[in-house]
This record gives sequence, structure tokens and C-alpha cells, in this order.
Amino acid sequence: MTLRTSSSKPAKARRTTKARHGKASSAARRASSLADLQEQIEAQARELEEAREERAAIAEVLRVISSSTGDLQPVFEAMLDNASRICEADAGNLFLCDAGGIRAVAVHGAPQYVETWQHRPLVALVDGQDLPINRIVKTKAIVHIPDLRTEPTYIQHHPRAVALVDAAGARTLLNVPLLRDNELIGVFGIFRRQVRPFTDKQIALVQNFATQAVIAIENARLLSELGGSLDRQTATANILRVIATSPGEVEGSLREIAETTAQLFGAVGASFRIADGDALKISVGVGQGAEQLSSSLYADPAARPTVGGRNLPGTVIRESRQIHLPDLDHLDDEFADWPGPPVARRAGIRTMVGTPLRTKGRAIGALVVYRNVMQPFETAELQLLQSFADQAVIAIENARLLNELRERTDDLSQSLQDLQIAQDRLVETQKLASLGQLTAGIAHEIKNPLNFVNNFSSLSTELLDELQDALKRGQFDAKTQTEIAELMETLHANLGKIEQHGKQADSIVKNMLLHSREGSGEHRPVDINAVVEESLNLAYHGARAEKQGFNITLERSFDPAAGEVELFPQEITRVLLNLIANGFYAATKRKTEARDGYEPILRVATKSLGDRVEIRIRDNGIGILPEVKEKMFNPFFTTKPPGEGTGLGLSLSHDIIVKQHSGTIEVDTKPGEFTEFRIILPRTAASIAKSGGRA
Repeated sequence: MTLRTSSSKPAKARRTTKARHGKASSAARRASSLADLQEQIEAQARELEEAREERAAIAEVLRVISSSTGDLQPVFEAMLDNASRICEADAGNLFLCDAGGIRAVAVHGAPQYVETWQHRPLVALVDGQDLPINRIVKTKAIVHIPDLRTEPTYIQHHPRAVALVDAAGARTLLNVPLLRDNELIGVFGIFRRQVRPFTDKQIALVQNFATQAVIAIENARLLSELGGSLDRQTATANILRVIATSPGEVEGSLREIAETTAQLFGAVGASFRIADGDALKISVGVGQGAEQLSSSLYADPAARPTVGGRNLPGTVIRESRQIHLPDLDHLDDEFADWPGPPVARRAGIRTMVGTPLRTKGRAIGALVVYRNVMQPFETAELQLLQSFADQAVIAIENARLLNELRERTDDLSQSLQDLQIAQDRLVETQKLASLGQLTAGIAHEIKNPLNFVNNFSSLSTELLDELQDALKRGQFDAKTQTEIAELMETLHANLGKIEQHGKQADSIVKNMLLHSREGSGEHRPVDINAVVEESLNLAYHGARAEKQGFNITLERSFDPAAGEVELFPQEITRVLLNLIANGFYAATKRKTEARDGYEPILRVATKSLGDRVEIRIRDNGIGILPEVKEKMFNPFFTTKPPGEGTGLGLSLSHDIIVKQHSGTIEVDTKPGEFTEFRIILPRTAASIAKSGGRA
């Protein structure tokens, strides 16, 4: 006879060592992926916060401009404070051009630095020296010096430069020109005490503040020249208030500017014409004159004004200049053959002016104002109209920037959400992988003694047959032979049962090993009925092996049309095993508490819902109390006695169904009677989840 045994021990040790090395490498990869995801989330969050700070800074400056009519000091200080904070600068100055130099009208920085400029605010311009301030006066362009100590001419020949570098500790300098009609009227400057160049984004922000400063200066100058008219101050402040309080509502801001313009200048109408390719679309029009002229000019589509045609708004945009028609009855030769003025005259209009809306050196639209009497616009009025047009450009640009910011914010929010989902998925995978490794280890440990049980059971059956043949050759009386035959028959039956249950146990262990393997990230189409049936059998045999005397009636109702579903089969099996095991527990507990006549039952059903499938698991156990139902999907929450539950089963099940498969899981229960879990999965569940929930 030959004794059959399991495989050799050294081979098993080698396999175990390889498996451990593989698991360690896998764990390291998962940890690295988790760190990368966390770093991406933090970077996206920082970018989102920076965008929000910039938006708040611009709104703050606009608010100060709108509330400080004629008083530029708080405007300049707000600009410097916000620019220094957002751009991470240590100090800054806002200069205005003065006779023979530039004068610091606002200073931001440490008290000692501010006091120095208060005593000597004027910086003289020295001819023939290559100084940053001379460069900006000459070129009217941005001057960005990464390290002032690399500028020997600046350090050696200008006393204020020595104080700036040595006393104030300035290293990186940024000067942005304040330009009005390409004329330098001032300089916006900030610096850092360390060598760290400003980014393009930060330079663009300072340019934006410089533009706002020019507009504020221009408004103050015009209002001063107009004698400080209260009406005009109020109108300008009102426009700025609207832009500041509604930075994203471009139509509302333009309408407010048009209404204010018409009222302030005694006009019967005002309108904004915005270029759209060669076409001119009316963005906003107010007043009777604007309505009459628009209906007349746009009645015939073939005669509609265009950017390239001979008409007032088109020419204003094309040539980027203000055009004033003081009397439509007596036009200059340049405009005498235009088709538009006669139409306007028939609409009751006598005086018109078109003002360009300029941005980045080109006109994108025109502000057109109409009077129904022959009353030419004064020079100061024309200048103020240009200021209003500039405000309209700011409203348009703010709306565009804010729309881009909203889109970027939405993208960042979606990226953060996707990264968070991926991070949660990785954490869940790590948890489940650890559980799978533990299950695999236990299954391996059980399989070795189980192999011995099965092998020796089969061997004992063979030995029993040989013993029976040997006994037949012996001399025994009839009674003894009968007793021997009965004993042999009993031994055969016992060994048969041992072999039968041993094979069943071996099947359970194989299934445990199958479901504990890594690779749950692979999704594929599977027969949902087969997955549910396999999970039910595995849970049932596991419960019977764990607790002697366990018994429950299983009722199946599988819809043949349920068909295939694309999912992560091993993880769905984990969910089903957990819910079925909970049903077994609830039914068993009720049986121990119930009187005679109670029969534990677990019903499992599937149903096709077209592009979705439904799985129901219902037990007639103890049910769930309302206060427990509210917390049942929370991690680490359990009602089982210590040692019998971790509180992670339902939490992980919820995440697998909802987050990983974009499905739903609901529970219906009545304490003391039943609990039913209802799972709904899209047929392409895994693909939808992988794409971030977008079908």
C-alpha cells in the first residue's frame, strides 16, 4: 500500500515567500498612489483658493473706488494692500508723475519704510542713467528685475536705490506703468526681500490694478474739470457701484451705464453695439431714441450696419476712435453720403456721438448716445463718455474673467471630487485587500489539514475493503460474521460521510481562495443570477460550518431576463455575502427568542429593470429599529456583541454599490418582523463609476 500525502513543505514555503513579496510590493504601490492623489488634491485646492482671493481683491478695489468719489488716497492704498498680499510682496509704492520725476502718493510696507517715503516722496529722474525708473519712462513697459543686486548701475548711482536695497532689503522688483492714451502718468511698484521672481499671473494682476488706478485718476480729473458736479459724481459712483456689486452680470451693468449716460447728458437714448465678427449686435439699448433708431436700421436685414460698413458704430469700432456728429442736418464731407444719418434724422435724432470700447489696444464695441435736439457735446462731456465706455469694458472683462473663473472653479471642483472618489476607492481597495489576504491565509491553513482528512478518508475506505476480504477467509461462527458485517457496513457509511463533507469543505475553501484573490479592480460582464446563487451557497455553507445546528429555509426567485451586468464581481460578491450573513444572523437571533412555530426564512430575488437590474435580500428576522437604521451605514457602527462584528460590513457594502458601481442600496424593515435590502445596479455600473458617474 502507498500512503498519499500533500505537497512537500519546502515548495510551500517558497510559494509563501513569493506571495508575501508580491503583497508587500502591491501595498507599496497603493501607498504611493494614495500619496500622489493627496498631493493632487492639495494642489487643486491651493489653486482654487488663489483664484478666490484674486476675485475678492478685485471686488474690494472696485468697492473702494465706488465709495471714494474724488478721493484717490483710499483707492491707491487698497490697491497696494491687495496687490502686495495676493502677490506675496513685502512692500510697494504707487507713484504719479511729477515735475522732473515721480512722486510716491501711496506706500505699503513696514512702518519704517513708509516713514522714509513720507519724508522724501519725490524720486528725481537722472538723464543718462540706466535705472529701472528711467527705463519705464522711456519704454512705457513693465520692468521686472529678479535680483536688484545684479543691477550695479542702479546700486552705485542712485542714493534712493542704496536705501531700497540695503535698508529695505529689496531684491526682486516689479514696476508696472500707469498709461493714459499711451502717456505715462505713474508707476505701480512692489518688491520682495528675497530673490523670487513674480509669476506671469501675479504680473497680470498688478496690471489689472494699474488699469483700475488710471480709470480712478481719470474719473477724478474729469470730475474736477467739470466743477465737481454732484450729478456727475453720483452717476460715476453709481456705475462703479453696479460693476462692483454685480461683477458677473454684464447685461445689467451695461444697462445701468446706458441709463445713467442718457439721463446725465440729456439724451433720448443710449445703446451699446458689440462686434461679433463683422456683425454688430445690440447688447443693450435704452430710451425712445435708441428703440426708434434700432427698429429703423434693423428693419431690413440687408441694410443692417456692420463693422466694415459706412455707419457710426462700425466706424468707431473699426478705427477705434470717438466720432461726434453734432448736427445730422449738416454733416461733414466724410459722413455726407452715409445711409445711417438720414434714417436717424427721420427717427427724430439730431445729435449723435459714438465712443469706442477699447481693450488690449483694440475696440470691441461702441457706446452710442442720441439727442433729439441739435446740441453738440462739450469736450468735457466727450471725455466723460470715454470714461463711461472704459467702465463698460471693465464690466465686460470682469464678466468674461468671472465666467472663466467659474468654469475653472467648476473644473477644479470636479477634479477634487474625482480625486476624492479615487482616493476613497483606493482606501477601500486597501481595506478589502487586507481582508482578502487574511481570508486567503486562513483558507490556506485550513486546506492542509483538510487534505489529510480527505486523503486518509479515502485510504481508510480502501483499507476497510482489504480488511473485509481478509475476514472472509477467517473461520467465524454465524453470529460473529453478522456482527462483523454490521460493523464493516457502519464504518463504510461513516467514511462515506467523512469523504462527502470533506469534499464539500474543500469546495468552500476553494471559493474562499477565489474571492480573496487580488485583482478586484478588473470589471467584466457577468451573469448576475450566477453571482447571486454562488454567494448564497457560499454564505449558507459558511454559516453551517461556523455554527452547529444552523438551519434556514432559502427561497430563490431569479428573473431569467436579469442577464449580464458589467461590474466588479468579487466586490459585489462581498456585498452579497455580507447582507446574506446579516440576514442569517437576524433570523437565528429571532429563533432563539421566539416561541415554537417560528421558521427562519431568507428570500433572494433578482429582476430585470431594462437598463438596470434589481437584487432583493429579505429575512424574517428581528428587524431594525429606526434609530439603528439611521446609522447602519456609518463606519464602525454595529449592534452585535463585542467580538461578533466590526461595523465595517454595511459601510463598505454601501461604498461598493454607490461609489464603485453608481448604484443604489435601500433598506426596508419592520422591527420584529423582517428586513429587506434592495440593490439596483446599472447594467454598465463599473464603466459609469470609472468615468466619474457620467454615463
